[in-house]
Amino acid sequence: MSDLIQLKESLYMFDLFEQGQVGRSSAYLYNGPKKTLIETGSANSLDHILDSLKRLDLTPEDLDYVIVTHVHLDHAGGAGKLAELAKKATFVAHPRAARHLIDPTRLIQGAAQVYGDAMHSLFGDILPIPEHQVLIREEGETIDIGDRKLVFLDTPGHAKHHFVIHDPEIAGVFSGDSLGIRYVKPFTGWNFEFVLPSTSPTDFDPEGVASTVDKIRNLNPETVYHTHFGPSPAEEAYQGTLEGAMAFKELSDRVFAAGLDWEGIQNELKHYIRGHLASEGHQVSDHLNEMSVDLELNAKGLMVYEERKNRHS
Repeated sequence: MSDLIQLKESLYMFDLFEQGQVGRSSAYLYNGPKKTLIETGSANSLDHILDSLKRLDLTPEDLDYVIVTHVHLDHAGGAGKLAELAKKATFVAHPRAARHLIDPTRLIQGAAQVYGDAMHSLFGDILPIPEHQVLIREEGETIDIGDRKLVFLDTPGHAKHHFVIHDPEIAGVFSGDSLGIRYVKPFTGWNFEFVLPSTSPTDFDPEGVASTVDKIRNLNPETVYHTHFGPSPAEEAYQGTLEGAMAFKELSDRVFAAGLDWEGIQNELKHYIRGHLASEGHQVSDHLNEMSVDLELNAKGLMVYEERKNRHS
């Protein structure tokens, strides 16, 4: 089941059950004049998209737009599989992302370097989308979905090919990974929720994070709709993302200067997160197994950031 939830009059959210996990990745669907899906997840999430559409008496053929915030596989890896069924849909992408939807060869090669032999089992088949179905949106451009216009904003920090979608009608932004990850109770099993940044390979840029937070804050949205996972009050998302990104940068600078590798950064991330949560009155296990995948990816992303920075210094 998709856990379909109605958030606003025509806006729905549902769980993509990424890698079989509850509360990991969400997609959003506007069931208005022009049916618009935001995020596809990996190809392994396709059945959950189809189930959610069916529960609203829709099929992929009814989709007018499919928007992906960026082309990391847990956000857009399934776009090609969906395009086989949603032949009338226009797939909307960042200028740097569109070419990877049309020809995912480099995307597959890059992901294989991160995930190795596990890539296919984690994300499924990554297929191309016909070029005529792909629409690029530049900074400030819009699409009209019938009862509102959605505005696209270039938002680096997590990835150079990332945009955020602003819906002024609901005072909300669909943030992808640009405003962090909301760790929700169903995913962690803890009795509280919080936001931390995602610094996975290969484009983490703390200055980009800060500029993105400023840009979105100036829009005065009330709600941030994360892909991971669900809505946050806007200020909570800003604070968790920006404070976390600066803390992650500081600790990776220190560990890298000491000559340690990504595993050393990972250990420091664990220490920081436990201390941060303790300062908020929350006690968690030392190993943080609930966040193990993110801890490894964030540490590797920080390592790439340090190596890139030192190459250019």
